[in-house]
Amino acid sequence: QVQLVESGGGLVQPGGSLRLSCATAGLIFRGSDMSWYRQVPGKQRELVAEITSGGTTRYGDSVKGRFTISRDNVARVMYLQMNNLQPEDTAVYLCNARGAQYGRSYINSYWGQGTQVTVSS
Repeated sequence: QVQLVESGGGLVQPGGSLRLSCATAGLIFRGSDMSWYRQVPGKQRELVAEITSGGTTRYGDSVKGRFTISRDNVARVMYLQMNNLQPEDTAVYLCNARGAQYGRSYINSYWGQGTQVTVSS
């Protein structure tokens, strides 16, 4: 069974920083493409950043230059460093993995439960 657990969210003032983590279990992490999405009630889920199994990164236009995605293949954890946070970054941030579960040969998409990020003064 694959598990994705996000952590690191919270309340921060505009201009502040947070570092999110996505810890994984049961997933062939090294071979998986990993992403961060965010969800605001009433709006479509938005891709924040992704990092492929090979380390290639891509960012949503609204976070370029402020957020950095990274991964630790040994610890099987993905990170999102968020700097210069603004109120419009307020959302639930979700971890997504596209990869294979240990013992399985097919690729699937997995989601974590999310962590709330609130940017407010």
